[in-house]
Amino acid sequence: MKARRSIFLFTFMVFGYVFLYAPIMSLIIYSFNESKVVSLWTGFSLKWYKALFANQDILNAAWLSLKIAFMTANLAVIIGTVGALVIVRFKSFKGKSILNGLVTAPLVMPDVMTGLALLLMFVVLGQTIGWPKRGITTITLGHATIAIAYVLVVVRARLAEFDVDLEEAALDLGAKPMTVFFRITLPIIFPSIAAGWLLAFTLSLDDVVLASFLSGPGSTTLPLVVFSSIRKGVSPEINALATIIVLLVTVGILIAGYVVNRRIKTKQRWQDI
Repeated sequence: MKARRSIFLFTFMVFGYVFLYAPIMSLIIYSFNESKVVSLWTGFSLKWYKALFANQDILNAAWLSLKIAFMTANLAVIIGTVGALVIVRFKSFKGKSILNGLVTAPLVMPDVMTGLALLLMFVVLGQTIGWPKRGITTITLGHATIAIAYVLVVVRARLAEFDVDLEEAALDLGAKPMTVFFRITLPIIFPSIAAGWLLAFTLSLDDVVLASFLSGPGSTTLPLVVFSSIRKGVSPEINALATIIVLLVTVGILIAGYVVNRRIKTKQRWQDI
């Protein structure tokens, strides 16, 4: 019985991984295809990578997306972390239930509704005070609206499991509250902050819906360029771009895994001592 169950689970796992990664592998393989028709293999070639790096529109859009994602992640981490601290630590805060509701709303609301609401708000603000103009600023603020909620949820979960006795012991020994926060609290919750930053960065980098509402002249992000290009048919340049992104993500995951495993081994060594 256990052998049949193990075979079933193994087969199910294999089919699951094939379903997830077979399209990605086919995309990578056909990025080296010489033919312009992505579904017809005619030979190995790197010309589409050369064409990609010669395509100034894609390069500009990629650089713009990276800048917006970086600013969005930083803004979301600052506001989301402060919000999580307020919700978890300040028990007598009267607006806690309202703040929890405001955090949940962006998570469950469709992006189309959020994008339309933000567009109307920015239009009214532009007509009233002349700021902001549709472009990098509006896209960043729109992405941050969603990303703040995700960061707050991640950091709040870590703070809920935090051992407050560590902070109280440091305070009893004469440490100042700011010193306790930067020396004890922040290092302990830093992994959740880093996870929230990466999540916010990824959400901003691959967003299409909000960017389509909030972008303006000269502020076309990479997902919008890709989405507009595939309407005319999938270009081999897009396959090459996707392959580079997959490679960068893979390298980042491997580095993060190496760092985490090294920290775990170091911690185990100190515990053994």
